[in-house]
Amino acid sequence: MDGAAPDEVYFVGVDVGTAGVRAALVTRDGRLESTCEEPISIWEPLVDHYVQSSDEIWEKCCELVKRLTQGVDKSQVRGIGFDATCSLVVLDRDFQPVPVNKNGRWHNVVMWMDHRAQQQATRITSTGHRALGRMGGVMSPEMQAPKLLWLKENLRESCWAEAGHFLDLPDFLSFKATGSLTRSLCTLVCKWSYCPSGGWDRSFWTDIGLEDLLEDNYSKIGNQTSAPGLPVGGGLSLQAAADLGLNPGTAVGASLIDAHAGGLGVIGADVKGLDLPCEDRPLTTRMALICGTSSCHMAISAGPLFVPGVWGPYLSAMVPDLWLNEGGQSATGRLMDHMVKGHAAFAQLQELSHQRFPHTGEHVYSYLNAHLGSMTEARASPVDLLGSSLHVWPDFHGNRSPLADPNLRGMVIGLSLSQTVDDLALLYLATLQALALGTRHILETMTKAGHDITTLFLCGGLSKNPLFVQIHANTTGLPLVLPHQTEAVLVGAAILGARASQEYTTIQVQCEPQTTLYVYRLSLRRLLLYLVILNCPALLFLILTRLS
Repeated sequence: MDGAAPDEVYFVGVDVGTAGVRAALVTRDGRLESTCEEPISIWEPLVDHYVQSSDEIWEKCCELVKRLTQGVDKSQVRGIGFDATCSLVVLDRDFQPVPVNKNGRWHNVVMWMDHRAQQQATRITSTGHRALGRMGGVMSPEMQAPKLLWLKENLRESCWAEAGHFLDLPDFLSFKATGSLTRSLCTLVCKWSYCPSGGWDRSFWTDIGLEDLLEDNYSKIGNQTSAPGLPVGGGLSLQAAADLGLNPGTAVGASLIDAHAGGLGVIGADVKGLDLPCEDRPLTTRMALICGTSSCHMAISAGPLFVPGVWGPYLSAMVPDLWLNEGGQSATGRLMDHMVKGHAAFAQLQELSHQRFPHTGEHVYSYLNAHLGSMTEARASPVDLLGSSLHVWPDFHGNRSPLADPNLRGMVIGLSLSQTVDDLALLYLATLQALALGTRHILETMTKAGHDITTLFLCGGLSKNPLFVQIHANTTGLPLVLPHQTEAVLVGAAILGARASQEYTTIQVQCEPQTTLYVYRLSLRRLLLYLVILNCPALLFLILTRLS
């Protein structure tokens, strides 16, 4: 970045998502000065096997941070924080990559969405171990324990015997930056069954057949922990500083999972004067919905709440001293791409999109949103009712929450022989509605367990799709808030660096300055129209009586 203010203090946030790395230079008051991004490779050697390379990921991180801080006095960069997907990194005793498939020498990362360990997850669930109580009662193949068990059972010689270190991807990034093997409580608690008050549960690992991980005081999976944002090691090592183009010793904050970074960056948004039900109420009335390739539904509470089929409760995993429950959908943006790009009319859609938005860079979803708007006018129907005869069950990659069944599969009901762009638009709409109904199902399950959620706060790539957001508002009946700062995940990562630098004494203080730009609501007119169409006279009468 050229022309940096000489008196400004900066923090770097690095976000490793499913398909790319992003980095941001953030000021002390939470303002983004600049951002940049690069794609990363995904390999699918077998069905339900998704792998990456930790070497490639680190190289992209270094490349972006160097580019980002070009022209900035390195003494002005006080801290750096990392977030990443909850993928499993395997290294040998010399910290070199160990392949996690029979082919692919440098493919040493089992991605979060890799579902190869479904059988192992089912067997772990069948043990009924007490640790499952903090995971909604069901072990997911997206957790690390079943993936570790799969590696032991299927790659005993080539991987398991060679492995010296198993790390969550966010912790791998902190290790590369500092040389310290300290693990974040966010990753260990949320994905590894670690309990902050009691540490590792020996009986859990023994019961599931991974008792060898107990050796040498759990050295392979970590025996030093840190709360998110606390300083890791002595800051940037000499090698990492050279790789990143920053000063040695620059503070590095203990990392977060990417969704948790997004939640941290958005859940404290300032909503004063917006007439929202969460105004002047505690953060526990808010849910952060981080929506991208998949979706995570992050709800916090003052005390532990056990929600069937929903991960948690986890203490201080996102916001200090508060308990976190994490619902989610395993395929959200990925499902939308699957439905749209797999349709016979997709090529025609691409051509129409290019004709309509030749210079603005708008993508096909902008065209589909506009096309659905034209269809509502032509048919004199609210957009929600356009596809009333077309229904999608969205669990094409299993159900993470609240059914917690990775073996579920998706379906579409109501298809005809027609394959026009209109049909594609309606299938896209039905997919959005199905995903929104999934969010409503998660909300209802959390509410039944004791959560009091009144407002949703969105971030992530899909929060930039206005129809996705509005459909969620219509379906849940709750107001949806988009922060002015659309890159909440990057801000969350930078907050970790700010906390580690001692510029701020807590993470929670930094949640406050976020300001709000957009609020989506279910309009009263639309609600009354739905009640008339759906023939709900009693509820319609009650609402009209209260308004009179």
